[in-house]
Amino acid sequence: MSSIAIDKYIPLVEKMKKRESGDRNYPIWLLVNPKHPAVRHNIWTPVLAEIQDKIFREIRKRIDTTNIYIRNVVSDGNIVPNTLNWWGADVAREIELFREIVLEHEPKILISFGAFPFEFLRRVYEIKPEKGPKYWGASYLGDEFGSAIENFDIDKTNRIPLLRRVITSGNLIENHNYFGENYFHYVGMKIAEKIIENKDSLKIWIE
Repeated sequence: MSSIAIDKYIPLVEKMKKRESGDRNYPIWLLVNPKHPAVRHNIWTPVLAEIQDKIFREIRKRIDTTNIYIRNVVSDGNIVPNTLNWWGADVAREIELFREIVLEHEPKILISFGAFPFEFLRRVYEIKPEKGPKYWGASYLGDEFGSAIENFDIDKTNRIPLLRRVITSGNLIENHNYFGENYFHYVGMKIAEKIIENKDSLKIWIE
């Protein structure tokens, strides 16, 4: 292999390493916008803490988080759609790729963060009507979260949307208090309840 070919190959390998982590066979997946990687710390970490707390208190188990599959929704943040270019050919190819992956592995819980990853998933599963970039505000994502929890089915992939941002510019936005509760606590409790209900069907526990 020539040095030029090697130079082209190595960045691609490194990009794939950065794009995903964990085990595709693990039942819990996280889908993240590469433009907002901080959601893994700012949103997922406090939600996971609430999930772990409730599960431990009720059934004395803890989720083994080592192999949770985490993936950037697209390989390059520069192709994340904006109001002028919502879904280009590059994104369409990403949708086809992820459709193949998700249908092959069939995760039980597929959590997305914010508007773009959620609409991306809707298009992966060919859910109509397709929505534009401004549609999935916090209120609508909250409604979709409630619907996902209400219709949770362990025999299928459950697409659960979380907000991308709860605190902005040092001020709490209205969704920090979600149905009268702290957002992280609320969604963590709801997810934990479904995990507890299906504890024997999920191979996610620390032994």
